[in-house]
Amino acid sequence: MRDAAVTIRDVAQAAGVSVATVSRVFNRPDLVTAALRARVLTTAERLGYVAYGAARALASGRSRAIGAIVPTLDNQVFAVCIDALQQRLDAHGFALLVASAGYDAARETREVRLLLERGIDGLMLVGAEHPPAVWALLGRRAPAVPAVVTWTSAAADIPVPCIGFDNAAAARRIVAHLLELGHRRIAMVAGPTVGNDRAAARVAGVRAALAASGLTLAPPYLSERPYTVPDGHAAALALLSLPDPPTAIVCGNDHLALGALAGARALGLSVPRDLSITGFDDLDFAAYAEPPLTTVRVPAAEMGQRAAEYLAAAAIGPAPLLGTVLEAPVMLRASTARPPSRLPAALRPPRCDRPASALR
Repeated sequence: MRDAAVTIRDVAQAAGVSVATVSRVFNRPDLVTAALRARVLTTAERLGYVAYGAARALASGRSRAIGAIVPTLDNQVFAVCIDALQQRLDAHGFALLVASAGYDAARETREVRLLLERGIDGLMLVGAEHPPAVWALLGRRAPAVPAVVTWTSAAADIPVPCIGFDNAAAARRIVAHLLELGHRRIAMVAGPTVGNDRAAARVAGVRAALAASGLTLAPPYLSERPYTVPDGHAAALALLSLPDPPTAIVCGNDHLALGALAGARALGLSVPRDLSITGFDDLDFAAYAEPPLTTVRVPAAEMGQRAAEYLAAAAIGPAPLLGTVLEAPVMLRASTARPPSRLPAALRPPRCDRPASALR
């Protein structure tokens, strides 16, 4: 329960401002200067005052809270986005409620319903592919509860704005780099594509780049695995055991790529002398892997910042959304090089020398 001993009038008197000013700081912080907001909030904190959010929400029709649902919190790239989202929302006076869907459609639908029931003023989603029930829930609350989709570029069939990048185009660029180096046996370890439009788009981009050079991507050179280091390790071992192993492996994210690097080392291969490996995300460890990882830099922080700006503005009134397709450049590092001129010794089949007596 709120401490009734400290009131908004106490805060106003101690800060030397009017009650209306204190109210604006808590309800419409965008209408006061940063210095005045800091002064009032510092005073409120010193006095132990906590604004009664339920009453404020009933009076204003706004909770000053934004929701965000991500596939998982067990991945730095989503954590970076959420951190940037929260920091920018905080500057606009909004709190952030975060949920993880675990790549589960039913769970995502439940989380959307729960956040809407808690009176959020806006919602950030990841990716274009969501259950019909999610779109139905958002449609019933539009335009009162604006939503935005991140991690993908604009799509005609999405009923809300998009802030993201072209996953397929980024995948094409990284494969084009491998083709320019001379690779022709290119395999891919992708994330699960069912219910994940980002993973599916990356596979489509790899296929398109290979097709332009008369090459194909199909099992066993295409493997779908969960986005984990152990799965990347297992996938690399399987690919490198093929009769004609790939000279390059494109991975759907950096965790898979880190596992693939470990798999190559386990077989005694040198990257990139014997095998080239690429990732996707450009997580912190990518530049410090051994060797440093060639990967796609995902604009995770910028997506979070732009989503916050849009949702904070749209929660108050109509808000334009400009410049939503962001760059996702390829970061060229030391994990890619020209393909080896011959099959590495570690991958050559063992010799079956027959005893001299068998030659008679």
